[in-house]
Amino acid sequence: MKTTVFSILGTNLDRRGRNSKRWDKWRPNVSLCQQEDLIVDTLVLLHEANFKRLAEQVKEDIAVVSPETSVEFYEVDFNDPWDFESVYSQLFDFGQNYQFAPDEQEYLIHITTGTHVAQICLYLLTETNYLPGKLFQTSPGNKQNPTVGKYQIIDLDLSRYDQIASRFNQQSVTGVDYLKSGIQTRNVKFNKMIAQLEKVSLLSKEPMLITGATGAGKTQLVKRIFELKHQRGQVTGKFVVVNCATLMGDKAMSTLFGHSKGAFTGATSVRKGLLLEANRGLLFLDEIAELGLDEQAMLLRAIEEKSYLPLGADKEVHSDFQLVAGTNKNMNQMVADGKFREDLLARINLWSYQLPSLKDRIEDFEPNLDYELELFAKSAGHMVSFNKAARENYMKFAISSQALWKANFRDLNSSVTRMATLSEGGRISEDIVKEEISRLIECWQSGTNDDSNPKSSLIDLVGERGLQELDLFDQYSLMGIAEVCKTSNSMADAGRKLFNVSRLQKKSTNDSHRLKQVLARFGLGFDDFK
Repeated sequence: MKTTVFSILGTNLDRRGRNSKRWDKWRPNVSLCQQEDLIVDTLVLLHEANFKRLAEQVKEDIAVVSPETSVEFYEVDFNDPWDFESVYSQLFDFGQNYQFAPDEQEYLIHITTGTHVAQICLYLLTETNYLPGKLFQTSPGNKQNPTVGKYQIIDLDLSRYDQIASRFNQQSVTGVDYLKSGIQTRNVKFNKMIAQLEKVSLLSKEPMLITGATGAGKTQLVKRIFELKHQRGQVTGKFVVVNCATLMGDKAMSTLFGHSKGAFTGATSVRKGLLLEANRGLLFLDEIAELGLDEQAMLLRAIEEKSYLPLGADKEVHSDFQLVAGTNKNMNQMVADGKFREDLLARINLWSYQLPSLKDRIEDFEPNLDYELELFAKSAGHMVSFNKAARENYMKFAISSQALWKANFRDLNSSVTRMATLSEGGRISEDIVKEEISRLIECWQSGTNDDSNPKSSLIDLVGERGLQELDLFDQYSLMGIAEVCKTSNSMADAGRKLFNVSRLQKKSTNDSHRLKQVLARFGLGFDDFK
């Protein structure tokens, strides 16, 4: 097999004068053709136009020391040899235009000459196989043989290096463990999915679709994905979460894409939107199936072009975010029903992962139970555990057909929180377990899912971020309003119930308008409660 070397002309190292004294100096592109155990059949010499004479001299000298070496010139125009974009573009174009024959030729990429920027670019192009070869490094020789020097070939196939491969595998295991929150899960299918997800998270910036039932852990998993990417330097921006089920009408456009001042009634200032806030970070659109068709169209363009037009604006905004979408809906059925764009689904469905419910991987119940106990201990500041009989009774029930776990891990979290709170001296007794089992069965039979956190329903309305921005007073006010609206037939009916005293003191009442104004403070409409 013949050997071809790609090299950049060294404007300093290859220039050692035109007289005979140049033969007393080490010159990289000449010396690489002088190696006793390396025959260079072809040297492709990349040079700029104004150094053509120097390139010709190097070719003439190579003909003296290695007549069998054919020297070919390739002219480049780096413009600014320290500008990364300019240099990389030129070298990339060279790699695209060159006719490689890897079955017939061995290619070496010489990284001794050129600026450090050029050397980095050659490394990157070789590492990504745009230049299908091995790195080739030359250096001056010793005092006895200064002009010939020595060389080293560097193979970037990391699988050939046992120690590196071992450390890489260890890092991979650590990443998988991190995505599982350190929980030693036993379900083979789930573990295989997480292992692939760890690789995709670190190697791809394309959208991902995470599906699964409510409470399966989509939000927590996506947060872990972001944290893993952030640790490895894959993202430098924020983790932005929005529940699309809370976005309606202009509010959806404004929340996601932002708006200009005066874009609509009430738009008294500029709003940058969550897509811009997620620039260089990760945007998690949970319940993406709830987005309107107009928002879906804008989102598709924002994903593909990394730019979009805020509501009422005349200038596009750029945001380089990675999208992760979440849903518990059958997206193919949504497309068939005309409720979701087929082209958007195709774009976000490149990497798709379905999280199994707690019932579907019941063998993982015990390690998840221990994890929930650890979380409670961190929050409460003291350890909590079962006595032996209590744990056995709870585990026996948890994996039985009686345990429905309708809300998946939310049910488990609520259950552990209740038992741990009622425990005396940090020990969950058999009586506490018996009471909790009765509570869970009653809850599931009634068709409702109890949640120890009364604010959880607000997250569905305003999202986690929106909830954080509300005063505690407003949170409790909104919870009361929500309860009334959910059980009322119309906005007027809800208004009459909510303003039952003050409305009697008015000559004329418009309960619908009053309630509409209150809801507008929270960015909500009456239909949001239905």
